[in-house]
Amino acid sequence: MGQKKKCNTVEAVTELVKPIVEGMGLTLWDVRFLKEGAMWYLRIFIDKDSGVTIEDCENVTRAVDKPLDDLDPIEQNYCLEVSSPGIERELVKYEHFESFLGAPVMVKLHKPNEKDMREFKGTLIAHDKDTFTVSAEDGGQYVINKKDTVYIKLDDFNL
Repeated sequence: MGQKKKCNTVEAVTELVKPIVEGMGLTLWDVRFLKEGAMWYLRIFIDKDSGVTIEDCENVTRAVDKPLDDLDPIEQNYCLEVSSPGIERELVKYEHFESFLGAPVMVKLHKPNEKDMREFKGTLIAHDKDTFTVSAEDGGQYVINKKDTVYIKLDDFNL
């Protein structure tokens, strides 16, 4: 199975579940289809302003289970998981970056930057399609290519 199939799976699932999730008064944060060990996982992350409850996750699971079976966008067996993105939520979509401009973030890079830092904290001050800018705690301002990151997460403990 190639990368293209994986992307198509995520796109198909997103298109299917987004109206269901939004119809329940929730926001679809992200959809991921990942292989961990021998098992495939379809992870649907949901959000709402007042915080996601276990009941929200259970309700979404029940609501999307049959439509997913009917659409059958995934060839192999997989485990469906519905959850909150958590307090240290990963910023992955354009709208995530847009919503959290000015927020404290934690960044982890694949390779160290020019100051030999691989992990650092700072404030998200700008972004575009391919890059984001962080004003770091060390006083530096770094423009980072999104593809060079392991992650950029909210540093919710500093919100």
